[in-house]
Amino acid sequence: MVYDGDCGFCKLWIARWREITAGAVDYEPLQEAAPRFPEVPRAEFEHAVKLIEPDGRVFSGAEAVYRSLGQGGGTKFWSWSYEHIPGVAPVSKAAYAFIAGHRELAHTVTSLFWGKDVQRPTYFHARRWFLRMLGVIYLIAFGSLWVQVDGLMGAHGIMPISQLLDDAHKQLGSRAYFLLPTLCWLNPSNAFLHLLCGAGALLSVLLIAEIAPILCLALLFALYLSLTIAGQTFLSFQWDILLLETGFLAIFLAPWRWRPRRGSFAPLSRPALFLLHFLLFKLMLMSGVVKLTSGDVSWWDLSALDFHYWTQPLPTVIGWWVDKSPEWFKHFSTAFVLVVEISGAFLLWMPRRLRLLGCGAIIFLQIVIGLTGNYAFFNLLTIALCLLLVDDFAWPGARRLTNSAPAGRAWPVWVPAVVIVLTMPVNALLLFSGFKPGTQWSRPIGAMYGAVAPFCIVNGYGLFRVMTKERPEIIIEGSDDGLEWKPYEFKWKPGALNRAPGFVEPHQPRLDWQMWFAALSDARQNPWFLALVFRLLENSPDVVHLLGKNPFPDKPPHYLRAEIYRYRFSTLAEHRQTGDWWQRTDERPYLPPVSLRAE
Repeated sequence: MVYDGDCGFCKLWIARWREITAGAVDYEPLQEAAPRFPEVPRAEFEHAVKLIEPDGRVFSGAEAVYRSLGQGGGTKFWSWSYEHIPGVAPVSKAAYAFIAGHRELAHTVTSLFWGKDVQRPTYFHARRWFLRMLGVIYLIAFGSLWVQVDGLMGAHGIMPISQLLDDAHKQLGSRAYFLLPTLCWLNPSNAFLHLLCGAGALLSVLLIAEIAPILCLALLFALYLSLTIAGQTFLSFQWDILLLETGFLAIFLAPWRWRPRRGSFAPLSRPALFLLHFLLFKLMLMSGVVKLTSGDVSWWDLSALDFHYWTQPLPTVIGWWVDKSPEWFKHFSTAFVLVVEISGAFLLWMPRRLRLLGCGAIIFLQIVIGLTGNYAFFNLLTIALCLLLVDDFAWPGARRLTNSAPAGRAWPVWVPAVVIVLTMPVNALLLFSGFKPGTQWSRPIGAMYGAVAPFCIVNGYGLFRVMTKERPEIIIEGSDDGLEWKPYEFKWKPGALNRAPGFVEPHQPRLDWQMWFAALSDARQNPWFLALVFRLLENSPDVVHLLGKNPFPDKPPHYLRAEIYRYRFSTLAEHRQTGDWWQRTDERPYLPPVSLRAE
């Protein structure tokens, strides 16, 4: 391949083509090579690149580019398309002629979008830190659940896993093992639940230390899936399924090593990297699109954040102050959220500087969300996925690393390729359903989704599809005589008006979260809430442990009831006058007085 050695645009892209063709093509500047080929006029060399094949045939311009890229490790797709698909050749020739006639402009555009290096990006640093951060997130998830597991799903908890498994086996027989894929089938005891959490925490530490990453990731996925099934409604949040989908796909990205090696890195699977990039794309695009297709006008008139900060499940004190910002700022912020989620998703596929711009915007959005609301490890997990967009050239001191040759093995390319083939039809329909809610699934894709759904490895997303416009809050009260009622206090959800919203992330108090959902519907629609009432009437230590303060520490109350109020943030004037962070009105019954003892 002979090119103009004085053309900055040519030199940039020749460096990338040299990498693609892997030594199968020699690249020389015309200033050196032209005298060796007198049969080709120098003016022709200056007009377009030339590919001179061993048999003496000479190809020019776009055709030369396509034929050269099909050599070595390249793909013959483009040269085949040039020769066989109508329209490709004339369009390619026209595009090449335009670029050749405006090489300075092309060089400027290339430098603007790609920077000083247009070689195929590598992501060895990104993979290393992504897997470490994923280990940290798994550690947070297991540790957060560990301190709650007895009260949520233990034998004397709100929703015992043993009862779920018994009922499922009676109704479904052997199908229950597939529909509820959990290791708790082996042993549903509290001790075994603690074993799952402890093993998950230990494996998370090993993953952080880069010890046997593939084995750790496979076991972490199995353990967290088991606890997700066992937790039922308490582990039905979008970050739980996002962690499972991310953890599953990360198995195919992880290096084949038992322990880390300094100064060397294992090959990286491009199909596996694509799967994780696509997961972030799906997460962001669906999160933005479903807001606009949900029918909620507050996203269209940009008033959604007028309500969000005080109606979200667990606000923070920063959210309280941001809620006091001018209306124009909240409307601007709503537009910013939509722009980042939708356009940012497409930037992930753009040239490196646009890709990094989209990555930075998403990370900034996740930090702001984390400061104004408590969303467990969701923001950290999204940021971890963003790390995989940062190629090695952007990491400090990475040039030396990218100039080294990978050592070791990676997954055979067909393994993640099979995952792509099996999951992409379902992913495509999930994305389409975001644009068109209520889309009917074809029978084959529905069957595919039904086969993978119990394992949570292909999921749809969309936080705050419909913005809540008011805040009903449940206050549970107990009484010994039916006259004097004492409220139970939760650790984090709003209750006392003078208690400031706090920071609890990345820990998730799952009962506090579920109380927010329960307030949006009737008590009869939340069987777990009635089970909670039963456990409080027993004064179950495991369940009481989930609360902030038990007004009946010595013996359980005789009666228990639940009232519901409308809460809102206090205004600045109200806060200065009373010190209250919340105001509440409109008291009404949620659950009438109940008792375990016959009257």
